[in-house]
Amino acid sequence: MKQSTQFISGSNDSQIIIWCMDQHSQWICSQKLNEHEDWIKCLLLNNNEDIMISGSDDNTIKFWKKQNEWICSQTINDHTSEVYGLSLNEKQNRVISCGRDKLILIIEQSSQDQKWNVIQKITVEEWGIRLCFIDDNVFTFQPRLQEQMHVYEMNSTNKQYSKTKEIDVKCGKDSCRYYFPQQYIKSKCLLVNKNGFNVNLIRKNQNGDFITQQSIQFGDCNIFGQMSEDGEYLITWDAKSKEIKIRKYHQL
Repeated sequence: MKQSTQFISGSNDSQIIIWCMDQHSQWICSQKLNEHEDWIKCLLLNNNEDIMISGSDDNTIKFWKKQNEWICSQTINDHTSEVYGLSLNEKQNRVISCGRDKLILIIEQSSQDQKWNVIQKITVEEWGIRLCFIDDNVFTFQPRLQEQMHVYEMNSTNKQYSKTKEIDVKCGKDSCRYYFPQQYIKSKCLLVNKNGFNVNLIRKNQNGDFITQQSIQFGDCNIFGQMSEDGEYLITWDAKSKEIKIRKYHQL
């Protein structure tokens, strides 16, 4: 968290834990959230840091509100299998999710009662682990082990999202792993998209087209990491090298 000395973790023990730093600069558990019944696969925090969203292998998405403590305010049960990916839009009023059930859910917060409602369900041919809002009208989705990333855009008339583009990306064989979400760096118009054995760095140009600028091959599907928020550094760990690697952005 940026507004307090805290962080949040999710685990395969089905718990979400809120950690805070004590006066001795030690991290201690301040709250445990036990409402999920299976692995936590994805966690989001809104910009105000007062709403948390979690996705789990128990097929549910849960919304949590920060009051004196965190409480579960709502559960979405529309997925019929594990929930793998979540993304929150710029306006912070819409969430997209993907799961093993080959569904993408569009979930919107009502301005009247602040409840979150599923406003669209998109059925995909191949399930995926990663998706990401680019802006309020565009999001990307990576089908599992495919060499194309899909772009979805909102129709201005009916306000529904549909697939409009497929972008060539590198993949790799065998398998893919969770816990490396897609990430869009708005200041650099750069999307980080882990896919199979590769991390693809994809640029959105002024025309709104997506171009894969670099694909980093790790020789293993167990890759975990994140780009710094200014887009200057990419930090990864992979099971093949067993090293933490820090790459610096270089403008050609």
